[in-house]
Amino acid sequence: MKIVVSEAAASWFKEDFGMDKDDKIKFYSQIYGTSPIQENYALAFAKESQPIDIAVQTEKNGVTFYVEETHLWFFDGHDLYVDYDSNEDELSFDYKK
Repeated sequence: MKIVVSEAAASWFKEDFGMDKDDKIKFYSQIYGTSPIQENYALAFAKESQPIDIAVQTEKNGVTFYVEETHLWFFDGHDLYVDYDSNEDELSFDYKK
C-alpha cells in the first residue's frame, strides 16, 4: 500500500487544517460511514503527535501522512490517493489496487 497526497491536498491541510512542517496526519477507519472499499466504514483523519505503529507513510511539504498497522485492513490492498476538489471545497479520496 502507498499514500499519494496531491499538491492541492497538501495546501488544503496547511491552510485550512493548520498543518505545519513536521506535523503528522493519521488516516484511520471509522465505523458507521461509507466508503467504496469497506461497507459500514469510512476513512477518517486526525492530527496526531505520537504515532504508535506506522505501517505506511509519505511526506508532502514537510507533513507526514500515515496509516498505522491496526488500520491497514481497511484499505484491503488499495493505495490511497488524497486530492482536493475545488468545486466541492473538500478533500477527495480515491482507492486504487
